[in-house]
Amino acid sequence: MLDANLELMLKVFPALVVILVTSAVCGRLAMMVMQPRVLGEMVAGVLLGPTLFGWLFPEAQAALFPQDVRPVLYVLSTIGLTLYMFLVGAGMDHSAKSPGEVRKGSVLAASGIVPALALGGGVGLLLYDMLSVPDVSRWEFALFVGGALSLTAFPMLARILYERGLENSRLGRLSLLAASIDDALAWCLLAVLTAVHLGRGFEGAVPTIVLAAVFAAVMLLVVRPLLRPLGAAVARTGRFSPTTVYVVILVALTAGWITDWIGVYAVFGGFIAGLAMPRDPAFRDALHGRMLEVVSTLLLPVFFTFSGLNTQLGGIAGGAMLLAFGLIFVAGFVGKYFGCALAMRGMGFGWRESYAVGGLMNARGLMILIFINIGLAQGMITSELFAMLVLVAVITTAGALPLYKLALPDRYEPQQPKSPVLERADA
Repeated sequence: MLDANLELMLKVFPALVVILVTSAVCGRLAMMVMQPRVLGEMVAGVLLGPTLFGWLFPEAQAALFPQDVRPVLYVLSTIGLTLYMFLVGAGMDHSAKSPGEVRKGSVLAASGIVPALALGGGVGLLLYDMLSVPDVSRWEFALFVGGALSLTAFPMLARILYERGLENSRLGRLSLLAASIDDALAWCLLAVLTAVHLGRGFEGAVPTIVLAAVFAAVMLLVVRPLLRPLGAAVARTGRFSPTTVYVVILVALTAGWITDWIGVYAVFGGFIAGLAMPRDPAFRDALHGRMLEVVSTLLLPVFFTFSGLNTQLGGIAGGAMLLAFGLIFVAGFVGKYFGCALAMRGMGFGWRESYAVGGLMNARGLMILIFINIGLAQGMITSELFAMLVLVAVITTAGALPLYKLALPDRYEPQQPKSPVLERADA
């Protein structure tokens, strides 16, 4: 008789092999059609779920992903998401290089998040009776839908701009700054909604919200200065020492553990820990070079598959469900695309550049998947709404680069010196 741990390992390893092979193939196919690799990995996760693999070969899927394997996949995906959001936070640069840049970036961020939040919230109020779970209030549900639609895939936007050498252009810096603000505000909204939901009302959630705010303040005001010598050491040597690697991983995972204990999910802690890291460019480059490939290649595909196992697109068949999906998608697309484009035009950009930024800011990528997985795990949304928002993630991510190129073909792009490609920041 096999040891129970060995028996579980012999179940997990085949699942991981299939996940990685499928993700690699789908990622490669996505790149062949000029899409980011992460889009293929997102689709791979959906294909391995009940939508295709489970529909065609239900017995094989049940054997490959039995119930005792799914908690292991959940743990691996949570660690991966915590570290990934840590890297996203550590990679954000909010410094301004021209007068008024922060103000303009904030205007662009508001133009993306406010209309999407308002339209998404309105659709949420309209669809509450159809798609909400019983113990979630109408306003919680509306804010969740609006918050999910207000996200922008900051790392994917960074990759496109880096590949085209536009990250230091006026257009590029404003877009990156606005996307980082959008995502930070959306995570704060999710932290509040989670606390309210788990606290069964705002009054019960006040301690959780206060603890989360205290945690963020301690990380940014106390821990961040303590970590500055690490940044100086890396800037001096140009590399991470083993001790530095231990410290940054321990900070990220400990922050995730604390916020999980508080009740606002581990990825929030990972993100705040990333913001607390030294802001030296050499430190950021070394950190991403050391960790990003492993996190993105091994752990994120596990997350996509875990999401796919919870995604049943057949559940949104029928006229009423398709109409509901259409309303959600249109609300998200219109709010982001036209809101950002009009804001860019109002700040003096041409229509081509304005619509190009609107297309990029409309992509939601991995960020919305993290957002809605938290909502599903906390019992805040139904599986039907989850599936709809997965489709929104896939479609808006697939449309980002085509919309950008349609509005701003290569001959119209500002000429900038090419920068090294941010290889895996493509979510």
